Formats: sequence, C-alpha cells, structure tokens
Amino acid sequence: MRTFEELVAEAQAVDVSGWGFEWLRGRATEERPPWGYARLLSQRLPEVASALDIDTGGGEVLAELPVLPKRMCVTESWAPNVARARDLLGPRGVEVVQTRAGEPLPFPAESFELVTSRHPVRPDWPEIARVLVDGGHYLAQHVGPASAFELIEYFLGPLPRQRATRDPHREVDEAESAGLTLIDLKTARCRMEFFDIGAVVYILRKCVWWVPDFSVERYQDTLRRLDAQIRSDGAFVAHSTRHLIEVRR
Repeated sequence: MRTFEELVAEAQAVDVSGWGFEWLRGRATEERPPWGYARLLSQRLPEVASALDIDTGGGEVLAELPVLPKRMCVTESWAPNVARARDLLGPRGVEVVQTRAGEPLPFPAESFELVTSRHPVRPDWPEIARVLVDGGHYLAQHVGPASAFELIEYFLGPLPRQRATRDPHREVDEAESAGLTLIDLKTARCRMEFFDIGAVVYILRKCVWWVPDFSVERYQDTLRRLDAQIRSDGAFVAHSTRHLIEVRR
C-alpha cells in the first residue's frame, strides 16, 4: 500500500462535487439495501405524468433511468450539484430548481403525482403533502439512525443525542401528522468497508455533515491512527442504515 502522505494527497486533490462515488471503486464498499431503490424508481416514474425529485444531488440517480415522466422536476440546494444536475438532466427536459434549506418548495399546491428523494437532508412533510395531488405518493430512501457512526464517532467521540435522530417510526408519525398515509416502511443495516485512508478522506470531504469541521490538518493525528488500524486489520468497518418509505396523500 502507498504511504499515508500519498493516499491523503490524492484524496485531497480529487473533485468531490456531484453525488457519484466512482472514485471509491476498489477502495471502499457499501452493501446496498435489498429493495433496489433505482429499480423501484424505474418502475414507478413511467407510470405518472408529473414527478418531483427532492435533494437530487447532481442528478446521478435519475440520469441512469431510461424513462422519465412528461414533466420531471428536481430540487437541489448546493450550487455545484445544481450545475451538475443541469448538465446531466437538462438535455432530457428536466426542470432543475435551486432551493434554500428550510424554505417552502417553489411549486404550486397539488403539482405532482409522485414525489421522490434519495437521502433527503430533512423531509419537510407538510411541503411534500402540499405539492402532491390527492392520491399522489411520496416514495423515498432515507438515511436511518446512527448511519456510519462507527466512522463519525471515531473522529468526534460519542454522540448519543445524534444517534437518536432520523428514526423511521418518528418520520412516519410526522408524515401522518401532515395528512399522509403510510403505505410501506422497510429498514436495512448495510456493511461498509474502507480499505485505505484515502477513501476515508474522500468520504469525509464529500459528506461534509458527517464531521463538519473536518480537515486533514485538524485531524492529522486521528487519520494517522486510523491509517495504522486499516493497514493492520485490512479495512475499517462501519454500517450505514437506510429506510424505504412510501406514503400517500
């Protein structure tokens, strides 16, 4: 394996915009949930005439789908991802709208038959209910509680309060309070493996909310300790948590 300095320098130099993870191929793995979210989208989107994808990232998930609705809109708040989504989805007639966290969705009431999201920052259930037509569905894959916390707490220490967030059953309660009816809820805990310290640096640069104050300089000692552990054990193991949720207005 290359030196600590070489691996870290490479990971610091790579572009982390967008929501693709191809750079990690061969350097990290993550087990996928059993329901196959992209496959579900490929089945459901052709069945409707209008759909909205919230927090679309760089549009990578939708870009892989062969058929999109006649009216397909997406929202994203991070400017580099907005630009990437427009490059990927604009040629297919998708409306890409930049939004700001905490603000209402910029669409009239009852605009969409289907609203989707893969790993939304924070689902705004009243807004989701507002933009759905009567009988419309919200189908999404959410990040679950304590996802990747083995890695996050390696850097930040114990986070008992944060471990309690993103509870799927609490989200169902919030959705129902907004007037939505639960159709389906599935949960999964998926194994993650990081095979070199460069993969860790890359993921912490990309998922900036995991360790919000992360920099190689600030966490130099922690990174070197983790590098030694990976070299000794062969990999650092963590677990992501996901839930598939479908509700109807």
